[in-house]
Parts: sequence; structure tokens; C-alpha cells
Amino acid sequence: MKFRTIFSVFLLLIAFSFQNCGTSKKIKNPESVEEAEAQLAKKAKADAKVAKKAQKESQKRYWSMQSKEAKKSVKKNLKRQKKLAKKRNKG
Repeated sequence: MKFRTIFSVFLLLIAFSFQNCGTSKKIKNPESVEEAEAQLAKKAKADAKVAKKAQKESQKRYWSMQSKEAKKSVKKNLKRQKKLAKKRNKG
């Protein structure tokens, strides 16, 4: 019993020490406007990439749940709409 409590306290202390490692990093403030803009652009690009990946996954999940007939119908409708748009643009 005593070993168990000492071991669990030891694990708890290790967990807290690993958790504090990320917070001990110093945040570098940009010295110029260009650096700040570069950091913001980099963050926006990373956020856009994550959002695009999430959207792709949700579309993939949605279409995997649809029936074969539904997929076929949507494909046909898109084809038909493209043809109509071409005709409208020509004439």
C-alpha cells in the first residue's frame, strides 16, 4: 500500500513537471511591423490549412453515408447544370 501511494505521487509530480515545460517557453514579441505581419500570415495559413482539412474530412464522411443512387443523381445534376451554363454563355 505504501509503495502504491509513493508511486502515484511520483507519477503525479512527473505529470506536473512535463505540463510546465510548455509554459516555460518565452514568447518572442516581434520587433518590427514586418515580423508581426509575417507571424500573423503564418498563423492564418496554418489555421486555413486546418480548416480545409476539417472540411475535406466532413465532406468525405457525408458522401460515405450517401447511397449510390444519391451520388449518381448529384453527379448527373452537376453535369446538366454545367451544360446549361455553357449554353447560356454562348448565346
